[in-house]
Amino acid sequence: MAGKVGFRVRAQWTRPDSALLASFASASSAQVADCMSRLGAMDAGIRPIWPSPRTVGTALTVWCHSGDNLMLHKALSVARPGDIVVMNTQGNVGNSGFGELIAASAAKAGVRAVIVDGTVRDSEAIQALKLPVYARGLSPNGCNKDGAGEVGAIIACG
Repeated sequence: MAGKVGFRVRAQWTRPDSALLASFASASSAQVADCMSRLGAMDAGIRPIWPSPRTVGTALTVWCHSGDNLMLHKALSVARPGDIVVMNTQGNVGNSGFGELIAASAAKAGVRAVIVDGTVRDSEAIQALKLPVYARGLSPNGCNKDGAGEVGAIIACG
């Protein structure tokens, strides 16, 4: 992993093959959580911001400093088509680290969905992009782009 603690980016890792991902396509979220000893389900407070379709993909994890999304921008530079961005915002619900502009970049990079343990903004524009996004809620407040964080590390989300 390149960088120092608090500002590291793991750009390369072995992603599961498409056959393995496809095998999850018919399983419900409840079935997957049960098979993971009931430890793998997302918190019920993280919900779709629009009635989006079901998605299956590889998690591209992002840990951002509270009120900052610099590392989310870095994550999109290493994203591959089919990745699902999973973002920890350290519980910040006052600032949204994900909105219309970065959603357009994510869609262009082929990101399949975004999960934010925090808030997002610009829900109508995100829905128009047809990008499935899950979050704790909505907030119009933006954030900074200068803080610490990590990409591709183990994170807690929901």
